[in-house]
Amino acid sequence: MVYAKPPFAGPQQVLDYVGRYTHRVAISNHRVLDIEGGHVRFRYKDSRCDSSSKQKTMTLAATEFSRRFLLHVLPAGFHRIRYYGWLGSRVRHEKLAQCRRLLHMPISSEASVDTQAPTNYRDRYEALTGSSVRACPVCPGAHMRLVDCLVATRIGPTIMDTS
Repeated sequence: MVYAKPPFAGPQQVLDYVGRYTHRVAISNHRVLDIEGGHVRFRYKDSRCDSSSKQKTMTLAATEFSRRFLLHVLPAGFHRIRYYGWLGSRVRHEKLAQCRRLLHMPISSEASVDTQAPTNYRDRYEALTGSSVRACPVCPGAHMRLVDCLVATRIGPTIMDTS
């Protein structure tokens, strides 16, 4: 048995509230204080400080801020959260449509198919900063390319399963 009452401020507030917990980013907008002159100033919580909630301010170059931010972007095929229940893959479309009907929301048209190839983190970094992570730090104007991938090998004796 579930007790549910109507939201005080309407369905949009509920979706905003739930969205904060399912689609988080590495840093929220309210923590970014200033973006000016190629530098980003933001607040962070210093866990090394004696006080449990010591807020500090840090200023980083935009390229370094973007680099650190993009470390939190997952590669293609990875998922941050796992949906289950009414957001599970098998029933998502039907259940979301039912939720929209119950909330008397207008039916939205299907999203247009994106014809562009998805970009990876290297392309996003270059679009945001204007500098490429593919550029060779030693040879000006040259680009690095993948030559080979090394596979880690196990060193030492392999432990056999004796069960």
